[in-house]
Amino acid sequence: MGSPRNGRSSRRRRWASLLGATALAVTAGGALACPAGAATDVDFATHCIPPAIAGLPPIDGTTTARITVDNTSPEVGDTVTVTYTVVTAAAANPTAIDLPADIMTPTGKVTLGGAQAGDVTVAGPRKNDPVPGKAAFPSFSMTGTFTVTSPGAITLAPGDYNIHTSYILELDTVCTVTNPPAPVSETVTAADNPPANTRNLGLGSASGAPGDPVTFTGGGFTPGATVTVAGRSGSDPTADRTTVTAGSSGGISGSLVVNDPTTTGVVAYEGSAWTAELGTPPAAYVVIDDTPVPEGSQRLTATVKAGDLSMAQAGDSVTMSTVDFGSGDPSTGDLNTVTVKDYRGGPAGWSLTGKVTDFSGPGAKIDAGKLSWTPACTTKAGSPSTCQAGSPGVVGGAGATLASAPDGTLTGGEFTASAGLSLDVPAFTPPGAYAGVLTLTLT
Repeated sequence: MGSPRNGRSSRRRRWASLLGATALAVTAGGALACPAGAATDVDFATHCIPPAIAGLPPIDGTTTARITVDNTSPEVGDTVTVTYTVVTAAAANPTAIDLPADIMTPTGKVTLGGAQAGDVTVAGPRKNDPVPGKAAFPSFSMTGTFTVTSPGAITLAPGDYNIHTSYILELDTVCTVTNPPAPVSETVTAADNPPANTRNLGLGSASGAPGDPVTFTGGGFTPGATVTVAGRSGSDPTADRTTVTAGSSGGISGSLVVNDPTTTGVVAYEGSAWTAELGTPPAAYVVIDDTPVPEGSQRLTATVKAGDLSMAQAGDSVTMSTVDFGSGDPSTGDLNTVTVKDYRGGPAGWSLTGKVTDFSGPGAKIDAGKLSWTPACTTKAGSPSTCQAGSPGVVGGAGATLASAPDGTLTGGEFTASAGLSLDVPAFTPPGAYAGVLTLTLT
């Protein structure tokens, strides 16, 4: 059960893990996003300019493309991974020279519309099948991410793209949308992210006899709202309750008469019943039974004291694998194990998230969006809660979930979280060591 000192609905713990990347230059782009939703192939007029050395005039053709996302129903603040697939390019190999495999690096942008405007920068790996001279370019995919800033329907349309070839010479074929924007290929519907629950409750006493009043104070409620303060017996409500009105700053105060001898805590909430979104964690309270015991008997009373939500990590440095310059291999490693201890004993769950800075190195940097992870989480036997690993994908500067445990009637326990790490570095990044800081936050 929550104690007065643990009345806040969430507690933040920040830790930094230094990720060291060694001498490298690996391919651009991350793992392709998994399609989610009814993405549509669209055609749009495209104006492509071949490399000047080819001596060819601009090409006006049609591009067929498709946009997919990893989450079609995000919340405000979520990071969405976008994949832009050019099914059929408007341009072709501008020379009569056969192009070998894995010399094409595509980049481009996706245009956002509707509830949120802007462009998403996308990039693909240097990977392709051989292209005969004058033959059409093969299909390719590019990925990127954006952070949802507004609720509502957000449309995604393919935008301009560039095909860079690295063979004999470094050449670019730039293709732009003739009449922007191109048709919408995908739509995501973003929900408004509710504000964090900061409601809290403290008691003037942690125990009392049946029928004794206990004073209380609290905060974080909606100004002017009717707030119910009630007893709890474990996860079940008791008949002991009172109502107060939250003040202009959201504060409450008063007293509650506690009669039920099975009471183990007191909660406060808005609405008709307690919920994790509109209520406080239980503040511990023990009813001391004052009924006389028979002669020769002794009454024994034991109290379980609530603790904290905390985390610890096995280390603060991760050395990523060495990759060869120009090899196109990812730099990989394993996140130091993080142990989460939830000893609050209340109904609130928890969430462990991480975000990373750009990786700085000798005269260059690697974008934070190039770091991906594959989370894992295990629960210690006997724990009331069961942890859930976050989804594999990009970590980036916007962050992602490593592990979490849901709200419940009684939560708590011990958990260990870990993740495999993979850093995609653009080709021909200057050799040297690149380092970024991964910050973990427990709420």
